[in-house]
Amino acid sequence: MKIRRFSTLDSDFDANLKQLLAFETAQDDSIDVVVANILKDVKQRGDAAVLEYTNRFDKTNAMHLSELEISQAELLAALNGLPVDQRDALQTAADRVRNYHEKQLMSSWSYTEADGTLLGQQVTSLDRVGLYVPGGKAAYPSSVLMNAIPAKVAGVKELIMVVPTPNGEKNQLVLAAAAVCGVDRVFCIGGAQAVGALAYGTETVPQVDKVVGPGNAYVAAAKRRVFGVVGIDMVAGPSEILVICDGKTNPDWIAMDLFSQAEHDELAQSILLSPDADFLDQVAASIQRLVEEMPRKDIITTSLTDRGALIHVRDLDEAVEISNYIAPEHLELSIDEPLAFSKKIKHAGAIFMGRDTCEALGDYCAGPNHVLPTSRTARFSSPLGVYDFQKRSSLIMVSSQGAQTLGKVASILAHGEGLQAHARSAEYRLKK
Repeated sequence: MKIRRFSTLDSDFDANLKQLLAFETAQDDSIDVVVANILKDVKQRGDAAVLEYTNRFDKTNAMHLSELEISQAELLAALNGLPVDQRDALQTAADRVRNYHEKQLMSSWSYTEADGTLLGQQVTSLDRVGLYVPGGKAAYPSSVLMNAIPAKVAGVKELIMVVPTPNGEKNQLVLAAAAVCGVDRVFCIGGAQAVGALAYGTETVPQVDKVVGPGNAYVAAAKRRVFGVVGIDMVAGPSEILVICDGKTNPDWIAMDLFSQAEHDELAQSILLSPDADFLDQVAASIQRLVEEMPRKDIITTSLTDRGALIHVRDLDEAVEISNYIAPEHLELSIDEPLAFSKKIKHAGAIFMGRDTCEALGDYCAGPNHVLPTSRTARFSSPLGVYDFQKRSSLIMVSSQGAQTLGKVASILAHGEGLQAHARSAEYRLKK
């Protein structure tokens, strides 16, 4: 395997870094055309269209869409049927995720001015949310936890989960996770047709207010298209990890941390920054040796060869500058005093501090959400959280006295904008 290696001392470093980070996010036009047609069909024909596409793509043979709904009894049976260690691990992870997200709850507030005018903010939850979960061979119970729990903590009244079951294959761990999280309804449908069903509603699938959760290119394209009809969480790119290491951590640990993202898919990105050139050599040697043991060796090799890099920096401060430019999804600070160092980080989806804090813990059970901004979007966006399932309404109750002052201000500004009805509306409240 040949993983890219360069230094900030290179004259062409900036160009090399930009090339490394370059990723074509434009979606395939053919996918967009297919998705547009599916969504239009689902909007027009409802259940019939969803059933037709599901039977075709997932090789099912249901006669009615209601046959593809999983009962609460089946979800509970899946949970009770798990091996004890899996059930305990799932519950422990769920408890930790819930405890963390309960700290994010926003409260309503208000204040009253001297003239009796009340201003404030009222926080309410979304009524109904749709959760897309990959199915079949790609089974992600952790995705259920990370999307469903903050929604429930926020107070969402009804959570509708959709999960494809190719050839009728139901993943018991995913169903068990739905039971642990208190998901209200689960349908065995996937793809663009499932997103359309959630966004527009059908005779059987209720319309939701927001669609969250990961999916393939067709799901991502569908989420883009239905945004505005419903809210969406984000359209995520390939997974990323950036490790800053001072050279004192076991190189095998760092190599495996890079693998932990590279194994997701060939487009995932793993980058290591270190001021210790000898350490970079050690990690490179660990990569060559350890990759031979990995079941997903081919994916890891392609990912690291095409999009990975080992970068030599002058010092840790320079590493911070580069990290803030990259704005990684996952950032590991494998250094001394990482908590103090983290204050210098402005842009990152999640910051993993200390040599024992591998990114994988965040994926499953640390507590914070693993749905994170990718492709440098951490410069302006945040991890999924309870706040994504709550919304804010402004509160304004102007007193009669307050209307005398505010009315004059509004009148002047409204006339300045040429909006006479606005001005007259405020002026009517003025006392003669």
